[in-house]
Amino acid sequence: MSKFLSILVAAVFAVSTGSVFAASHAMKAGEKKEEMKKDAKPAAAKPAAEMKTEKKEMKADTKAKKAKAKKTKKEMKEEKK
Repeated sequence: MSKFLSILVAAVFAVSTGSVFAASHAMKAGEKKEEMKKDAKPAAAKPAAEMKTEKKEMKADTKAKKAKAKKTKKEMKEEKK
């Protein structure tokens, strides 16, 4: 009977400790979400012209990378022949 009682006490302690840890982690996760929302707002406030310029630059970079990859692939094919 004493073993059963000690197991029962240990189980209650484990459950209560687990719930405390879960609550603290949930609270921290909520704080992080709020911080992320605050950080995201100024980024979204950029003018439309600036956003278009950034998109054009990103597209140009992507095209340059693709062209370089094609060139490298073509050179490797020629070396194999």
